[in-house]
Amino acid sequence: MPHDHSAHGGHSHAGHQHATPPAGGAFSAAFAIGIALNLAFVIAEATGGLLANSAALLSDAGHNLSDVLSLALAWGAAWLAGRPATRRYTFGYRGATIQAALLNTALLYAALGFILWETVEHLRHPAPVNGQWVMALAGVGILVNGITALLFRSGQKADANVRGAYLHMLTDALVSVGVVAGGGLVLLTGWTWLDPVISFIILGIVAFSSWGLLRDSLRLSLQAVPDGIDPEAVRAYLLAQPEVESVHDLHIWSLSSSGHDAALMAHLVRPGGADAAWLGALTKGLETEFHIHHSTVQVEDGALPGGCHSHCEAPAPVGVATAEL
Repeated sequence: MPHDHSAHGGHSHAGHQHATPPAGGAFSAAFAIGIALNLAFVIAEATGGLLANSAALLSDAGHNLSDVLSLALAWGAAWLAGRPATRRYTFGYRGATIQAALLNTALLYAALGFILWETVEHLRHPAPVNGQWVMALAGVGILVNGITALLFRSGQKADANVRGAYLHMLTDALVSVGVVAGGGLVLLTGWTWLDPVISFIILGIVAFSSWGLLRDSLRLSLQAVPDGIDPEAVRAYLLAQPEVESVHDLHIWSLSSSGHDAALMAHLVRPGGADAAWLGALTKGLETEFHIHHSTVQVEDGALPGGCHSHCEAPAPVGVATAEL
């Protein structure tokens, strides 16, 4: 008669990271400070851009406004990710961080399109630019964006949401350096066409630096294998386990934007089934070797007919190992 053996990860397994709150939740103060600083700066920069007739300042203000929205979305998603699972949302709300990353990127590129239109208009109809205003406000931008980037620096390697905030702020600080330099050139030369040209350069830098975030958020939303995990290496590891004959229906994905939320599901063919000790060692090995902290492994006593997958009629499972919340 078929029988099930379960080895549950939970808190009893040393080193399990999935019991730790998402990294974004530890940065609530950083999100609040960053939003307040950048919102105040956006108002000041947009006002100064209008008064100074500077396309570079207006484009930078528009991008900074998109960053305020991004920080707010990332903060909200991080808060949701920390909420407990429910009967309906059995994984909790950690996926909100993935949706926030994708939406943030879409908003960013929409803002870039609008700013590009405005910059073209300034290039077609150039007007005098107050270089001193440009330099002063962009100098404040270096300070504001630099401080905000530092707030997220310590957590940017552990969570894509935090990394997105960090990279946006760091990019903005560097862009502000370029705006200061451009304002100085306009002030020295009187060449008003330099201002929209600098704006084009800013747009290019932002679009290029944001491409990686767009790619990563799309991959996460499509449940691709997380970066840093080689699926073929995982398959080889499973096949190398004692008496395992084959592996099928192997899926690896991320439950959230966090690097500690990788999940795995796989079916193993192992004649004779498996006991709890073997299954527990397997899931512990997946955690140690590949940082996969949520794994569900089903062991079958016999191969599936004709290369069928999980939707085909299959032999009854004789072992299931899980490492879930």
